[in-house]
Amino acid sequence: MDPLAEAVVRGADPAELEKTDTPTEYTAAHVRAEDVDMFDGVVDKDVRKSLRVGKVPLPELAPDEVLVAVMASAINYNTVWSAIFEPLPTFRFLERHARRGGWEERHNQPYHVLGSDAAGVVVRTGAGVRNWKVGDHVVASTVYADGEEPATQADGMLGATQRAWGFETNFGGLAHYTVLRSSQLLRKPAHLSWEEAAVNPLCAGTAYRMLVSDRGARIKQGDVVLIWGASGGLGAYATQMVRNGGGISVGVVGSGRKAEAARALGCDVVIDREEAGLITRPDASPDQVLATGKRLGKIIRKEVGEDPSVVFEHVGQSTFGVSVFVAARGGTVITCGSSTGYHHQFDNRYLWMNLKRIIGSHGANLQEQWETNRLLDMGRIVPALTDLYRLEEVGEAARLVQRNGHIGKVGVLGLAPEPGLGITDPERRARFGEERITTMRSFATRG
Repeated sequence: MDPLAEAVVRGADPAELEKTDTPTEYTAAHVRAEDVDMFDGVVDKDVRKSLRVGKVPLPELAPDEVLVAVMASAINYNTVWSAIFEPLPTFRFLERHARRGGWEERHNQPYHVLGSDAAGVVVRTGAGVRNWKVGDHVVASTVYADGEEPATQADGMLGATQRAWGFETNFGGLAHYTVLRSSQLLRKPAHLSWEEAAVNPLCAGTAYRMLVSDRGARIKQGDVVLIWGASGGLGAYATQMVRNGGGISVGVVGSGRKAEAARALGCDVVIDREEAGLITRPDASPDQVLATGKRLGKIIRKEVGEDPSVVFEHVGQSTFGVSVFVAARGGTVITCGSSTGYHHQFDNRYLWMNLKRIIGSHGANLQEQWETNRLLDMGRIVPALTDLYRLEEVGEAARLVQRNGHIGKVGVLGLAPEPGLGITDPERRARFGEERITTMRSFATRG
């Protein structure tokens, strides 16, 4: 561990952090450009073979950027996509980003440091940073947006140069240090540990925009919301937001253990897709999709009395046709991803003749992310953290997500030497309740 990292870990004050030399290289989880063809013709693209942990050069800061010592991070599905080089190698994203010139040219490297979640300590600030200082405890928003782009002033997600940090940009959060624009920073909730704070931003912010924001479904009291994967990273936050908003959540999960987790988060109706005989495969025939939709719709109407007004979609090819079918007349299917495939098929009659809507959603702008962080800070949302790995185990952590063996969010310790550190407001934590904050930890897959 370099001297600056050591100072951060032992809680040195800002003055000491500023005086301590910045390292020239740092430890990071990354993929290499030379490996992009390693899985050609391979059926099981095992991310443990492509994800590497080692030293990479520390980049120079742009005037609007900060250097954060990463205490903890998390695995997201984009980590898996990056590590299997699909649907295309992320080095193409880095090349495109670098074509903007200037400081963006730094991102085009023969290595890609991954990770779209992080919590840590600001250790350096660029000359143009105004609202943040060395020593601040922060969490990272995943959106890398250009504030000088006109569309960004309306919605940070609409800018043509908006990027997913740690996926479409380099120097992500699965490392001992990360580089962030100052417009990505939020105050870390003081009652949460580093790992509890790190796992939230990407998935919680995405769920907020999808369900609560005026750019999403805008759920209201009494709305029936169907949540695919209600115990997963996205689903765990969606379930809580539906509950908070007075809606009725109907979660679909893949096992009895995942059903327990969804119920623990307050999901009103939980459906085990295997027990219910729901066929959700990418290669399902139109007749199978229709039969599955009818079966699922019947279960939902029996449990809550009506069809879902909102369907929370991120599974994609395996479920999308069913989602369009089961949504209520005038209802909304909102989608942010396609983990089982991007080529969706659905019977359009059920969409147009029943006046349904499909809304595409991606990430969260800074205001939406701030609102989400506020809910966490108030204890209205709890972290979805279950499993926790060390940075050197990042391959195993990503493999767990790749195989869909996880529940909730999988955290990764960076510089934090052990779990449970970083809590600076224990009184608030006690008020919210240790058992509630750690609701999902009992669903870890390993001891």
